Amino acid sequence: MIWDFSRFMLEKDNDKSSSNYFNLRKGEIDMKVIHWKDCEDKQVDKFPYRGQMNDVIGTSIRWLSQHGDDGNGYPEYGLRFFTIQPGGQIPIHNHFYHQTMFIISGEFECWEFDSETDELKTKSICGPGTSIYIPSLQPHGMKNTSDQPSTFTCCIANVYDNEDTL
Repeated sequence: MIWDFSRFMLEKDNDKSSSNYFNLRKGEIDMKVIHWKDCEDKQVDKFPYRGQMNDVIGTSIRWLSQHGDDGNGYPEYGLRFFTIQPGGQIPIHNHFYHQTMFIISGEFECWEFDSETDELKTKSICGPGTSIYIPSLQPHGMKNTSDQPSTFTCCIANVYDNEDTL
């Protein structure tokens, strides 16, 4: 059997016990085309980790696309464009969603921390063309080590292991 979903999208049925948990809707979401410079550039000043708000330095985000709501104020899926100024950094943090970053310009020192002790586990120097995958809840951070504003895209997605949940 071949399924053609090209003109349909999935819709969650509120009655999860029903055998028709996902329904198809036709034409409710249209393709969006936008230039990255037309997306609002939002400065990030703080980010939470283990109940504390930590300083984020020289970092801004442009949401290129996003869809859904994870119930915690973040989309189920999103693509973001980050700019980090020279010496700017995103401190240790974690989050429920998985993310993949793709370095476009500059150079970053990327950190992975032990999830129980918060000790530095891995330090990697990443430049243009490098892709970094961060699994759900893995503590991580990064710093721009170059002498110019540096950029990367970051795709986030909630991935559930439970078959009952999309």
